[in-house]
Amino acid sequence: MLVIMKKKATEENLEQVKQFLVEHDCDFHQSTGADRIIIGVVGDTSSISSQQLVDLPGVLDLYKIPAED
Repeated sequence: MLVIMKKKATEENLEQVKQFLVEHDCDFHQSTGADRIIIGVVGDTSSISSQQLVDLPGVLDLYKIPAED
């Protein structure tokens, strides 16, 4: 899963997203670019409600990556 943060997301917004992921037993890797922060989520994301995550302040969008069989 990739979480794309809004350009104007605050550090507090970012911490809320990270806390949400930790509470759902996921690890993450943050990539900070000139205009955006992208969080790559590692772990079983099947229990994460996409809508609940998108509704967090500062989140622009998310992309679920289908698992290979």
